[in-house]
Amino acid sequence: MSVTDTSPEARQILIQLYRKMPPEKKLHLVFDAYQTGKHLAMAGLRQRYPHASDKGIWRLWARRHLGEELFAAVYGADADE
Repeated sequence: MSVTDTSPEARQILIQLYRKMPPEKKLHLVFDAYQTGKHLAMAGLRQRYPHASDKGIWRLWARRHLGEELFAAVYGADADE
């Protein structure tokens, strides 16, 4: 059982709204949530590495997001140099 502050009635209304929503709107919501998460993650990296450049922050995020192996395959093993 999960902890929630949403009443069962409100949850049912939300489910009905999602069911009526066009697919492109649902996709937009997913992409928006992804971008929000990315910005929050990058803000956390910015706090941990305040002297890093924007490119450095992006590289830190990409490495964590993709994983070491995929990051190296896409950007090269010496991508930070």
